[in-house]
Amino acid sequence: MALRATQNSLGKKLAIHKVSNLQVPANYHRCPQCDTMFSLPVVKKHQSAYCPCCNAKIRDGRDWSLTRLAAMAITMIMLMPFAWGEPLLRLHLLGVRIDANLMQGIWQMTEQGDPIPAAMVLFCTVAAPMLLVTAITYLWLGNILGMNLRPVLLMLEKLKEWVMLDIYLVGIGVASIKVKDYAFLQPGIGLVAFVALVLLSILTLIHLNVEQLWERFYPQRPATRPDPGLQVCLGCQHTGFADARGRCRRCHVPLRHRRPFSLQKSWAALIASLVLLFPANLLPISIIYVNGARQEDTIMSGIMSLAHSNVAVAAVVFIASILVPFTKVIVLFTLLVSIHFKCEQGLRTRLLLLRFVTWIGRWSMLDLFVISLMMSLINRDQLLAFTMGPAAFYFGSAVILTILAVEWLDSRLLWDAHESGNARFTD
Repeated sequence: MALRATQNSLGKKLAIHKVSNLQVPANYHRCPQCDTMFSLPVVKKHQSAYCPCCNAKIRDGRDWSLTRLAAMAITMIMLMPFAWGEPLLRLHLLGVRIDANLMQGIWQMTEQGDPIPAAMVLFCTVAAPMLLVTAITYLWLGNILGMNLRPVLLMLEKLKEWVMLDIYLVGIGVASIKVKDYAFLQPGIGLVAFVALVLLSILTLIHLNVEQLWERFYPQRPATRPDPGLQVCLGCQHTGFADARGRCRRCHVPLRHRRPFSLQKSWAALIASLVLLFPANLLPISIIYVNGARQEDTIMSGIMSLAHSNVAVAAVVFIASILVPFTKVIVLFTLLVSIHFKCEQGLRTRLLLLRFVTWIGRWSMLDLFVISLMMSLINRDQLLAFTMGPAAFYFGSAVILTILAVEWLDSRLLWDAHESGNARFTD
């Protein structure tokens, strides 16, 4: 199987698929990341199709059936009460046993007057996973009952990056290392259920092929000619012509040449996150009381104290809490400036950086998860007490804003700027 690139009248590359020198009927698509038009080959099981211009993954051959996905979702629903309600860790302090679970930590954050950080933790560890399994179950039932599945399919693709159970599991390990210097710690029965829930969620997200679900429930006739009027829908990734109301024929989302106000929204989120990162790193993020003595820790001082116990874990927290947020800000600033000044150099490097920060950005929530768990482990009623510092709100808000800034940036604008810059020097 091979892809051969040629040049069309629009200045874009077309990928023509040939097998044994016989022309395969064309199935033209536009890449949602660079807007290149190409002919999509037939993708079999365990194969993937990539854009010939920017190397973005266009199709994935994974083919888990909806029945298998529904079975995974039902199993996860059965595990959730145990993973969220049963003790994840048990702390023994002066003969007193304290059980910590996920919901208790969120409740402690709310009781101390920090409902916004608590809502962030609640959404990423409870609401998003619950929405995921509910949506898959709805698809399974809706397929049988003939219900409208478009809103659920549109939500599924955007929901993937907000399911952060794996990051919370790392947070359990970080919290355990922080607490073990003060008291004896044991794993709770809920930890087994939580680990199983994390593994099932990872498998589900890996094998959840939303594009195949769209093609199964709402099949569309492929485009057989490279018409300039073909547009790619960023909602369902379908390439076709708009209907009479200017919407995608498959998902009914309005078709736009580019995302409206993409640069303005990305700039606003980036600037706001940059402003919030200063108090997030200068103010204390956690406060520990040991025998009445108050000890405040910023993000950096907490990492340094953690390094005395475990350098590897401290490095993970440093990467997630310091390196990743500031790297995202620098990369996003560079990308937005390159679009503004129509830079034509280093385009592929900028695309790789954009994909990297899209993938790594969610790990910045690690600090909030550690705080939530420690607040359920250590109460004010004990000689050892833990409370949240004012930096937690600023840090959580900055992380959410950087994720949104990446989400709102239309990567096709990088290619537009690149082509405009080339045209400026060739005219």
